Amino acid sequence: MTSISTQHAAPASTDAARWPDVASAAGRPMRARIARLLFTAGVAKLPLRVRFPDGRLTGAGTTDDPVMILHRPKEFFRRVGASGLIGFGESYMAGDWDCADLTALLTVFAANVGDLVPPWQQRLRQLAVRKQPPDDAQTREGARRNIGRHYDLSNELFALFLDETMTYSSAVFPTAADGTPAASAPLLAEAQYRKIDLMLDRAGVGPGCRVLEVGTGWGELALRAAARGANVVTITISREQQALAVRRVAEAGLTGQIKVELRDYRDIDGEYDAICSVEMIEAVGERYWGAYFAALDQHLAPGGRIGLQTITMAHDRMLATRRTYTWIHKYIFPGGLLPSVTAIENSLASSTRLHITARDDFGAHYAETLKIWRERFCANAGEVARLGFDEVFSRMWTFYLSYSEAGFRSGYIGVSQLTLARV
Repeated sequence: MTSISTQHAAPASTDAARWPDVASAAGRPMRARIARLLFTAGVAKLPLRVRFPDGRLTGAGTTDDPVMILHRPKEFFRRVGASGLIGFGESYMAGDWDCADLTALLTVFAANVGDLVPPWQQRLRQLAVRKQPPDDAQTREGARRNIGRHYDLSNELFALFLDETMTYSSAVFPTAADGTPAASAPLLAEAQYRKIDLMLDRAGVGPGCRVLEVGTGWGELALRAAARGANVVTITISREQQALAVRRVAEAGLTGQIKVELRDYRDIDGEYDAICSVEMIEAVGERYWGAYFAALDQHLAPGGRIGLQTITMAHDRMLATRRTYTWIHKYIFPGGLLPSVTAIENSLASSTRLHITARDDFGAHYAETLKIWRERFCANAGEVARLGFDEVFSRMWTFYLSYSEAGFRSGYIGVSQLTLARV
């Protein structure tokens, strides 16, 4: 199901100012010893193998299962002992370990996450895990800063692994006879068009329709809505995304139909027949879900519909992890939280007149989308370096894409398109 990853070389040196927790493997020896005991006991039951520098193997895997190669066990266990799963990711960034099929390895961990930690330790989770930093809260200023840390990295970077639509969300591929996505890299752009068209249909976008898009991306949904004859206002708080979206709109000759505004969702004005928001709510933060949905409700015209695409997780998992500070928060998406569909329903009920009237789930399609992105990113490692990103960044991004793909392949997370309307 997964493919062999292109591995990035371990960093020859690490910029300590840029990557302080990667440059140094901090942690107390006692915590490192405990981490080693727990890790060894956990992997002993899993379909994988862990190879130590002396050639010793542990784990319940066979020759067909992924092999995690520990280059520097001392540093690995110090990091994991000091900061758990954050340390696990940082140890990969540092080159303490590798795996020829990183996604397959992470899929095993994701599928068995509930069995890795003894129940008594899970009950102590909230006492042990780090909380999200106050500065990452998704206030207006915080959201702008958090979005900038990811989406303003470089439009050229994203162009290296996205398709020509510059769409950074799950595609919807054709479905094979057995129900699985018929996915391939040449089909990605077409699959993104299919996803966007499904979203526009969901929201009822047609000629003369007043459309609001919350979360511009790089503009493809707005362009496709305008091609249907709609008038579009699309908002973003990413300056890099706005700049490229404005250019693409102008090149398409649609400036009269599309306005690309640098604006927070809390500052929306006007009334719209249709609203679309694709994988935006994950960055809103739980504290602000009510304000986000209330804003959509307030600006939706009578009889209008909302198309919402969101990454989701099971409600019990969301409740168990919502206060946790994770590797993804620290390095990729600060301040966010994946909602459950139940949490969305609860927020709608408490803050709006809206209800979910239709739902489609397609997590397997996101796994295939991420696989294509990952393979393209790894294939363009030289171009990534030429853009000024170092080896630690490349390993971080590879880990992020594999980590996300593993989440969908294991079923730990999913993705849904929802229709919201007043009923």
